[in-house]
Amino acid sequence: MFDNVLLPIDLTHPESWEKALPLAVKMCGGGGTLHVLAIVHDVGSAMVASYLPKDFEEKALQGAKADLDAFVETEVPEGTKAVAHVGHGHVPEHILSAAEDVAADVIVIAAHPPSELRTFLVGSHVGKVVRHATRPVLVVR
Repeated sequence: MFDNVLLPIDLTHPESWEKALPLAVKMCGGGGTLHVLAIVHDVGSAMVASYLPKDFEEKALQGAKADLDAFVETEVPEGTKAVAHVGHGHVPEHILSAAEDVAADVIVIAAHPPSELRTFLVGSHVGKVVRHATRPVLVVR
């Protein structure tokens, strides 16, 4: 199996982990480490950020870490070595950066069903990860 498996998830969307988590756990094979990653989106605009409290990002990261730790505690099967990671910024870039940081052997990521309009308007995080990854990516539908 794999030594390091990266599983990026969105805690607010169970479809991002319901099918992917069991596969990622299997890929760890009992001896590997599951790295569960949640990303706090960047607000993307200085104008928008100016309307938010000064400590907004810090509190958002702390909240995400607490939520992710609780997720790992309740959802990752007992006996699986799991580490929670929280990042901040552009989702695909952070997934790829985290994969390098944890020396992931594989990235396991869930994808929503294709939607031509959505892909055309905003692009797909999964598509960007697949295109730019330097390691295998398992896309779960």
